[in-house]
Amino acid sequence: MKALRTPDDRFAELPDFDFEPHYVEIDDTEGGTLRVHYLDEGPADAPPVLLMHGEPSWCFLYRHMIPVLTAAGHRVVAPDLIGFGRSDKPTETDDYTYARHVGWMREALFSELDLTNITFFGQDWGGLIGLRLVAAEPERFARVVIGNTGLPTGHGPASEAFLKWQEFSRTSPHFPIGAIINGGCTTDLTPEVIAAYDAPFPDDSFVAGARIFPSLVPTTPDDPASGDNSAAWEVLSRFDRPFLLAFSDSDPITRGGDAPFLAKVPGTSGQAHTTIVGGGHFLQEDRGPELARVIVEFIQGSR
Repeated sequence: MKALRTPDDRFAELPDFDFEPHYVEIDDTEGGTLRVHYLDEGPADAPPVLLMHGEPSWCFLYRHMIPVLTAAGHRVVAPDLIGFGRSDKPTETDDYTYARHVGWMREALFSELDLTNITFFGQDWGGLIGLRLVAAEPERFARVVIGNTGLPTGHGPASEAFLKWQEFSRTSPHFPIGAIINGGCTTDLTPEVIAAYDAPFPDDSFVAGARIFPSLVPTTPDDPASGDNSAAWEVLSRFDRPFLLAFSDSDPITRGGDAPFLAKVPGTSGQAHTTIVGGGHFLQEDRGPELARVIVEFIQGSR
């Protein structure tokens, strides 16, 4: 598997992002290795808060949440998915599958970092992958928080807007990462922040993972990931550890996505589910400190 590695100088002097990089090597499934980048902040002996980003962002998305969580005494681990941020980027869209993304993160976070007693937060693909990790090894998780995400199986029609997004991501001559993220926020990002989201992708040869991600979302029951996600739902239907929903009020893509979890996951019962007012799809960018405080209070109330 051929993979690119973004030069370190692309990550110099990013706004509000003075965090030390950490790396693990994992199996690329084709006889080689891939390097996964992650942030690891706060006290090393504290139970970890695992923050997982989605499409097409990277762990820079969590820069305003990490200080709130570490100030409350928590260890924070925030990986970059393969194809994003400082993690390696396979060059062919065929290199990326939903199952591989789950396997890559499972090896990095469980086999290499051996995270346990985890408080998980995932948004967008961070939820699609992270919830599969919860289902794969539920004993590693103390509690779960999700926002603006889901676990689709392809049963039920996809929205026209999402199908257009899939088509755009595959075929657009230009794929402006920073501008796409800006368009998914309720706030107007500064040019410096937009440039920071562009930083991992010096040119179009680096964006194969970002381009193909929307097409990996199961939209029909015969999708390769449909059965695996259905099996994950079976596990989640028995998951009785605390499970909090923190969706934003201004994301048309995932509006109503909390309903299946409320209906099926026993751990959602009796929790103080919240709506993040004023947050767009990227609620971490729009309302990051507020979301972090929700997570802190959830941990305090569910120990």
